[in-house]
Amino acid sequence: MTALESLNGLDPGRIETLKRAFEVFNQLSEALTVSYRELESQVARLTEELAAARSERLKALVEKEKLATKLARLLEVLPGGVIVLDGAGRIAERNPKAAELLGEPLLGEPWDEVSRRCFVPEGVDPHERRLKDGRTVSILTRPLSGETGQILLLTDVTERRALQELLEHQRRLAAMGEMVAGLAHQVRTPLASALLYATQLENLALDEERRRRFTAKLVERLQHLESQVDAMLGLSRKGRFALEPIPVADFLRRLAEAVEPRLAGTAVRLRVVDLTGGAAFEGNWAALEGGFLNLLGNALEALAGRGQIELRAAQEGAWLCLSVIDDGPGMEEAVRARIFEPFFTTRPQGTGLGLPLVASIVKAHGGTVRCESVPGQGTAVHVYLPSAVGRVPLPATARQLKEASR
Repeated sequence: MTALESLNGLDPGRIETLKRAFEVFNQLSEALTVSYRELESQVARLTEELAAARSERLKALVEKEKLATKLARLLEVLPGGVIVLDGAGRIAERNPKAAELLGEPLLGEPWDEVSRRCFVPEGVDPHERRLKDGRTVSILTRPLSGETGQILLLTDVTERRALQELLEHQRRLAAMGEMVAGLAHQVRTPLASALLYATQLENLALDEERRRRFTAKLVERLQHLESQVDAMLGLSRKGRFALEPIPVADFLRRLAEAVEPRLAGTAVRLRVVDLTGGAAFEGNWAALEGGFLNLLGNALEALAGRGQIELRAAQEGAWLCLSVIDDGPGMEEAVRARIFEPFFTTRPQGTGLGLPLVASIVKAHGGTVRCESVPGQGTAVHVYLPSAVGRVPLPATARQLKEASR
């Protein structure tokens, strides 16, 4: 007998109600079963996702740990010192090289106190300091990204500085070699003047006053020759010139007096223009005088006995411009571009060492030389010498300086 047959004796209304109740129960049961299965599926999926996320997290942590270990090892073997400062300026971290350069204690110490303890209190460059043991350290500073504080990189540059000084010394020696090679050319002009005065002394018709004057000029030229040789010898021994204050007016006057014998018997006029207002500069008098006598001698040869030479001095900012300007035939561009090359000459009896020697002398003084020449209009040689301590950029062209000085 089924459940429905057992209900035959009941009221049909109640039977219908029970049937609907059973149907609802069955439907709810089925829905609950479906919901449970979906919940099981979601739990399984979330479990898998959680396991995957945990695996990725663990993997990321392992990678970060490996990276941190690698960075720590790199800091330990880094040839430069690394120091981390906190927001208060105290040393929070440091690597072994920093401890080797600065010595302990470092951690927790204020950087200012460590600096006073380790560095010599000299110089104005905050990026390069000298340790008390004589080593030179370069200091590079960078802010920490995303937090307060700084990171300092300390590099021992002692050997590099020594190599730079050696290279500079070699350059000075190379410049000295060029000047010594042209020594004969350098002394030719004052020697010619001395020989001219000596020849005049042989003239029995000279009165006593003129004889004394020629004798004084001869002694002056010979002393100039001696000073030039002394300057060359000093350069060969030390690789640099001995410098002294040189008044511009006195320098121009000496040049004019030195070239005066070569103007005698010619139609060449020498014009001296001093626009410096009583300025002075530092240099080696003998070497510079010899160089400018070379320039004046070249101008005289270019004029072939007729024309004008202008010896000009002008102050151009931190540079002193000394110019030798002639109104001779000038030079073609192909010739002008090569005049400072050693052994290049357009004269059959020339040595090709005069202008290279001038350039070497000027370079040894921290200056530069430029030449302007136009065929048929003359030649101008401009020598720029620093008139103050330190280097400043040169103007774009020598012509601009020439026009500015007018």
